[in-house]
Amino acid sequence: MSEELLLESLVDEAIDATEAEELVSDRIADLVEYLVCSIVDDADGVSLEVIDGADSSTIEVTVAEGDVAKVIGRHGRTIKAIRTLARALAARLDTSVEVEVLG
Repeated sequence: MSEELLLESLVDEAIDATEAEELVSDRIADLVEYLVCSIVDDADGVSLEVIDGADSSTIEVTVAEGDVAKVIGRHGRTIKAIRTLARALAARLDTSVEVEVLG
């Protein structure tokens, strides 16, 4: 399956999850996890913690120390792109989300 089809599938699943009353933030976390695992060298070292708040959710991404720079990217471009995708999906699902990287 191509990466574009996989991303589209994750978005569709997230929308379907809202209809099934699953936590929307967990579906957004699946997208973030997929993106981060695609970037890092140590995919087994990636873990996510979802903190649900009253108005929004925070997804804390923990990666191996050597992979922090890869996730952040030059001048923060990579993490900015990940945040943009997560926020776009959250907006489609009528919620908001923040993504933080921990190393």
